[in-house]
Amino acid sequence: MDDVVVGLDIGSTKTCAVIGFLNENGQVEIAGVGVAPSRGLKNGVIINIDNTQAAIAKAIEDAELMAGCEIAAAYVAITGSQIKGENSKGVVAVSGRTRSISGSEIRRVIEAAQAVVIPADREIIHVLSREFSVDDQHGIKDPIGMNGVRLEAEVHIITGSRSAIINLTKSVNASGIHCQDIVFSPLASAEAVLSPDEMELGVAVVDIGGGTTDIAVFSDGGVAYSSVLSIGGRHVTNDISIGLSTPVDSAEMIKKKHGLSMVSFVDASETVEVPSVGDRAPRRIMRMELARIIEPRMFEIMEMVERELLVSGKKDLLAAGIVLTGGGSMLEGTVECAERVFRLPVRIGRSKNITGMKDIVSSPQYANAVGLVKYGIKTRQYRDTKSISGRQGMNGIKERMKRWFQDYL
Repeated sequence: MDDVVVGLDIGSTKTCAVIGFLNENGQVEIAGVGVAPSRGLKNGVIINIDNTQAAIAKAIEDAELMAGCEIAAAYVAITGSQIKGENSKGVVAVSGRTRSISGSEIRRVIEAAQAVVIPADREIIHVLSREFSVDDQHGIKDPIGMNGVRLEAEVHIITGSRSAIINLTKSVNASGIHCQDIVFSPLASAEAVLSPDEMELGVAVVDIGGGTTDIAVFSDGGVAYSSVLSIGGRHVTNDISIGLSTPVDSAEMIKKKHGLSMVSFVDASETVEVPSVGDRAPRRIMRMELARIIEPRMFEIMEMVERELLVSGKKDLLAAGIVLTGGGSMLEGTVECAERVFRLPVRIGRSKNITGMKDIVSSPQYANAVGLVKYGIKTRQYRDTKSISGRQGMNGIKERMKRWFQDYL
């Protein structure tokens, strides 16, 4: 399998590696999956490179064993409160006698749009085109070949802390894996769980991870807004640990097995066994008590996302509603909790149009890694052509990494 693509999702609670390839039927086939606990991150940011490297190595090893192949490179997701997104516009005059728009004008207008003031400690991760305008014609997706005098581009720029990017890349490289590209997490998840119709109509991906909740709003086929909140499923686990006086690992197990996002979903007769701290014997509690701990935190997460959407001014664009993904979306009652807060249609995002290990990776907790595989396959399909989408390709990531490391060495 020389054409395998690897997605590496390094999260606050787990590190996941997914190996896939494009089969002879043109389908994305998943050949291997590896998961390892993450011990070196907090709220999506690396705080211990050695622990992060060990988790990456374990996840990669397990994925290789399942797929029966060795891998040397991966597409890597990035998140954390240090990630920022902003919209920008660029305008250029169309050159040439015929005033016909070519790839040269597209590149110039994208460069003009990304010529924003960026602090010295930040780097551009993505420049994503939303739409183009030619003279007074707006909402154009591909203006090549059109005639005009003035070309305008609207783009969404995603930047990240240079030090965070360096630490992420170092951790991957220390595991013997080359970092092919860095991708903002909700963009990867969107590749896996959204349909083109949803992106066109207007939808928000809300990826509830262990330490962060990532938001990306799509409208008219492009990214209109993105944000990261420093709250996630680990906060629910900590609430359970404190509320029930049980170790964090036990709290995580209880959450996954018995957790609910809404008290109204609980059968009043159900009980849950809770391990105690130290040598004390386990005890049983009513499941209702567990739900009363979880519900306020899940509503807080949804309300924080709601405020973010309202402040952005993009909530009215969400005709297709909200798609929840990530491990934090898997608790029973989460969709109903979200619908009550957002007052919009909500569904759980599961990876679409895949084969192979579908039963395993269709779970929302794997959406990010599967999306990275799909992103990588798309990049390979177009890497020999010059992109007009504003996304930076293989040469772009190599040049960015060279510059980052030169600045830090």
